[in-house]
Amino acid sequence: MHAESGLKTESYRKGRARADGVLVSAGGRKGDGEWSEANSTLMAVEITSYDSDTNRRDRVEKPDGYAAAGIPVYLLIDRDERAVVVFNQPEDGRYRHEEKLPFGATVELPEPVSLTLDTGPLKEFAD
Repeated sequence: MHAESGLKTESYRKGRARADGVLVSAGGRKGDGEWSEANSTLMAVEITSYDSDTNRRDRVEKPDGYAAAGIPVYLLIDRDERAVVVFNQPEDGRYRHEEKLPFGATVELPEPVSLTLDTGPLKEFAD
């Protein structure tokens, strides 16, 4: 997992997105520098900010940008909604599947991530 990672994304703001975190395949990002291709990225993670741009940026533009780049899973931790949103199955620049679960739920992250995420601690964080 890499924090504050720069990803090359064709359809998002000048072709660059800085994810709060990315999960990459073994050896991914090695030698990539500040901005890496998304091809070794298994999942991008974003945590919503408390600013006026977060709705457009984290909930609309980044899902489309990450899907267009072929990133298999986008995990959005939405502090305003007190929910975790899992986007997957990128196709034609959009994610075909989206699942929203409240903080406290157990989240099954799909392939190629294939992890179970306990969001219980997020519930306490948001209180």
